[in-house]
Amino acid sequence: MTDKIIEILKASSADAYEITDTTTLAYEFYFIKHKLDQNRVRDVEHINVKVYKKLDDGKMLGSASGEIYPTLSEEEIKEEINKLIDRAENVKNPYYELNKPEEFEASKASEVNVSQIAENFVTAMKSLPETDTEYINSYEIFAEKNKRRFVNSEGIDITFEYPSSMVEVVVNAREGEHEIELYRMYKAGTCDSENLKKDIAEVLKYGKDKLIAKPTPKLGKAAVVFPTSDAVQIYSWFVEKCNAGFIYSKYSDWEIGKDIAPKAKGDKVTLKSVKNLPNSSRNFDVDEEGAVIRDMSVLENNVPKTFFGGRRFRYYLGIENSYLACNFDITGGSKTADEIRNGKYLEIVEFSDFAVDAISGDIAGEIRLGYYHDGDKVTPVSGGSISGCMNDFVNEMYMSKEKRQYDNFNIPALTRLENVSVTGIE
Repeated sequence: MTDKIIEILKASSADAYEITDTTTLAYEFYFIKHKLDQNRVRDVEHINVKVYKKLDDGKMLGSASGEIYPTLSEEEIKEEINKLIDRAENVKNPYYELNKPEEFEASKASEVNVSQIAENFVTAMKSLPETDTEYINSYEIFAEKNKRRFVNSEGIDITFEYPSSMVEVVVNAREGEHEIELYRMYKAGTCDSENLKKDIAEVLKYGKDKLIAKPTPKLGKAAVVFPTSDAVQIYSWFVEKCNAGFIYSKYSDWEIGKDIAPKAKGDKVTLKSVKNLPNSSRNFDVDEEGAVIRDMSVLENNVPKTFFGGRRFRYYLGIENSYLACNFDITGGSKTADEIRNGKYLEIVEFSDFAVDAISGDIAGEIRLGYYHDGDKVTPVSGGSISGCMNDFVNEMYMSKEKRQYDNFNIPALTRLENVSVTGIE
């Protein structure tokens, strides 16, 4: 089908094009406790086409994209492509060039056994340390084998395979008539049994502690430690600030070679974009626009070294040898876990909601479960919220030497921000 679409595009009035053809074989399982409720197999193909038109004597470039269904006839494909071309003529951006072919070393192909991935998840889930009062309510397993082909009018034509999986888990904890639920979603390439069991064992403990949690005290300004996947959003702020689209649109004022926090007295962030992270669901040879992915230093000790992003914005900014980054590795900090967990602080393990605004840097989170360390004892607490701004926190933040991976982010296992506003409910 893709080859037929290429023929039609070459014969059309489009000046350039990109095609992404992705086939997915997926096994899905739905369990109530550990009893299989239902399962299904998906075998689907999605073909996305983007066309380009040169406008205003080549000074501008219009584009439009859409999905071409594999079931369409040749005439129907021509009709859909003509519609895209018409739409592209109504979109005007300053001209830019598409990615061109590059020589690179392709990842070694390994057979993706989707059945084995699913089986490994089932085995891991059945070996969890449940009790009569802390147990698995339900879970869903999604295991995928993806095959992607990317083609563009500049001559790029590459095909690669990658695994992708997800598990959604609902954990229950009860004491007498009082019962609560905690939800987790895990994304990865394949099943990392040991880390999955470790994570869910922690959640089972959190459920037990949530039942006895006290109201969060009104702490005013306090140190807050982030030990779970919520910390990914903190590091995503650094990632977005180095995005070429943010730079070009003036959403980020960071500059290559200029320290983002010259007065920082805590740990400084070193951020790398890497081609492969063990068990990431985003280990690709090329990005979604065909640019070759390679290991690249983005931020070194709070100093931007380059920016990454889509071809359009990189072209405008004159950034070469970059791409749309997929996997991120943040170097560990200067402190051990024990040093991070020192003195008085609030460690938050469950939020009702937590967000870091990519543009402003504002953080906000409603505390569902935390542990208040007052220097002498540790008290499970719940309620209240935290707030502040990453523009301030970057001046004094601390990271553990130990690290922990959450799908395509490999980050310090513990992140400590100072002087966070904590609104309690006492």
